[in-house]
Amino acid sequence: MKKSTIYIVLLAVIVLIIIIADAIAPKSIDWTPTYATKDKIPLGLYVFDEESHELFKGDTIEKLNKTPYEFFEKLYDYEAKRYTIRGNFININSETEIDNESAKELLYFADHGNTIFLSMKSFPQAILDTLKIQTNWVNTMHDSIHLSLSEKHPGENYLFKGGTGEVYFDSLDTKNVKILGYQGKGKLKKPDFIEVPYGYGRFLLHTQPAAFSNFHLLKDDHYKYAEDVLSYIPKGKVLWYYKKYKHGHESDSIFRYIVSQPALKWGMWVAIISFLVFIFFNAKRRQRIIPEISPLKNTTVDFAKTIGNLYYQEGDHHTIIEKKIIYFLEHVRNVYLIDTYSLDNDFIEKLHLKTGKPIEEIEKTVSLIKKHRHQFKSTEADVLAINKAIENLRL
Repeated sequence: MKKSTIYIVLLAVIVLIIIIADAIAPKSIDWTPTYATKDKIPLGLYVFDEESHELFKGDTIEKLNKTPYEFFEKLYDYEAKRYTIRGNFININSETEIDNESAKELLYFADHGNTIFLSMKSFPQAILDTLKIQTNWVNTMHDSIHLSLSEKHPGENYLFKGGTGEVYFDSLDTKNVKILGYQGKGKLKKPDFIEVPYGYGRFLLHTQPAAFSNFHLLKDDHYKYAEDVLSYIPKGKVLWYYKKYKHGHESDSIFRYIVSQPALKWGMWVAIISFLVFIFFNAKRRQRIIPEISPLKNTTVDFAKTIGNLYYQEGDHHTIIEKKIIYFLEHVRNVYLIDTYSLDNDFIEKLHLKTGKPIEEIEKTVSLIKKHRHQFKSTEADVLAINKAIENLRL
């Protein structure tokens, strides 16, 4: 068996073991309080959504996928100074997602004779400030609490475990606020459900959204408590501001569904890994040989040698010396920025200071340059002498 095949088989076995281990492992319960209608986890609202027509018998339910401000602002008749729609606005969530402008719009909608029902642990601050309501909380380190209603079934308590909170309404003005329900028992009894009139309408504020979650609607007789709470909402059109998915994303993409299903998710990962393995081994096997391209050779030095040999073979020693002098003086001008028009003592002193070479060697080189500038015939010995003098300077 080829080595690559062994790797593929080994990888497939490992992936299969992981899939089986994940399939047989006990699934942990996700207690994330999403309060989304598509979530079937304990603190989702899937059951509430499915049973909403039973919970609001005879009422028309309209789901709002826009913010309250975006929805109601378009329905207000500025000439008649009234809304073209009447009804009851409801929102069930753990933490409020109602922005400040939407909160002001809800206050205005309630002022025109409508009811606002909010069940959450954290309410919009604009609404609390306007209604002069304060909330508080008690940390009892328990995940269970007794819930009761003051008017309907007085004295009857429901023990809720899981997802509940300790938020309650504090410092209430009982002249303007009607307490409809409590949480806790005895001295720990605190209001968690109140009615506050506002203009021609009212607000129903409730601090235990877990009562409407999947877990509690299906547990024992807790659904009766949810029914009783919702019965305070007047009959009429229900405007439900809701979340379809966790974090409010309303995407029906195929990828989201695949990821949500364990079998499809693992199948997707196996396909991706297999594809990557296939690419890796096939790319390694079928890659064409890249030919070696030799770098271009620098022929400048060879060209210079050829020209030099040409002058040398022709016996034109004077031209060689002339070229050598021209190159030397050009180098001095470009590198040391020294004027070479007059090769006098000033020139020798400047070259000495900038190069650090002995004055004697510089004077010797300058003397040879002056000599051969005015000499039209030179010998091979002259070429060697001036070349040696220039090389000794090593500029």
